[in-house]
Amino acid sequence: MRLKGALVGCGFFARNQLAAWRETDGVEIVAVCDQRADRAAAVASEFCIPRRYDDSAVMAAAEQLDFVDIVTTVESHRALVELFAAHGVAVVCQKPFALDLAEGRAMVATCASAGVPLMVHENWRWQAPLLAVQSVLTSRAIGTPEVARVAFRHAYDIYAGQPYLLKGTRLALMDIGIHVLDVARAWLGEATRIACRTQRIDLRVTGEDSVSVLLDHEGGARSFVDFCFATQLHPDPFPQTLVAIEGSAGSLRLDQGFRLIVTTGHGVRESIVDAEVPAWGARPWHVIQDSVLRIQRHWVECLREGRAAATSGADNLRTLQLVELAYASAAAGRALAVEPLA
Repeated sequence: MRLKGALVGCGFFARNQLAAWRETDGVEIVAVCDQRADRAAAVASEFCIPRRYDDSAVMAAAEQLDFVDIVTTVESHRALVELFAAHGVAVVCQKPFALDLAEGRAMVATCASAGVPLMVHENWRWQAPLLAVQSVLTSRAIGTPEVARVAFRHAYDIYAGQPYLLKGTRLALMDIGIHVLDVARAWLGEATRIACRTQRIDLRVTGEDSVSVLLDHEGGARSFVDFCFATQLHPDPFPQTLVAIEGSAGSLRLDQGFRLIVTTGHGVRESIVDAEVPAWGARPWHVIQDSVLRIQRHWVECLREGRAAATSGADNLRTLQLVELAYASAAAGRALAVEPLA
């Protein structure tokens, strides 16, 4: 049985998700919605989607959907999640999931009460290079992780395609920090303590564009997570995440060019862990585009098998908590404890 889906928000990133849905077996996108009717019409025409709307409530009432993919900005997420949950529709929601932890909790509770699955489109975990890092850690090839650095620093003009980012009072932590903090906790375990410092380097922006975060993790590992939108490097690594992890029995590095180096007492193993370029994709975005396809296939598997997605709304609350505490730590100028979520 084919799953019938709809997409809300036909802006910057939506074409990646629609192209990936087109390559996902057993899925048919039957409708799109955008407040700008011309944009919804253009996307519907490009992807041969039969129906388009400029009002999400009208679409929710008119369509018989198995799921909806919400690709709007964060300010609209809660209302849209609650709208479709009320119609019994499973929800994929773009990151950042919520404006704050309290709003995220409310959205998770709404979907739980309605009995509908909720996944945050936290695609970073599904990047081929980062999956390769996860595989090394899972294999215990380098033993127990002890110290890690996860970095995402570049000077790529992200504002050209997303000019609204220039005006946000919360920038790097909400846009990229969510991704990088999420992989750190997925690899090393939940954080128990966090210390954060933020900077504004590019004077065009309102929010922070350079962030350094130190995390203590359950089990004793420590990670240093840093990301910046104004780092001049040659070659510019965008959109690669660079990783270095030392363990009790060895170490790994994920360097520019997707070069993975694993060093143990048995020697050194090197490999290239680049992603495939989708037929509809292009470098350097391919590593992200491929991860979109991977997470959407994961969502379909979870729906069919009746299990929670790895990046469920409930799971993402822990990442959202770290973002919120990072801002609080930067404002207070001191480290803060990360309390377990009830």
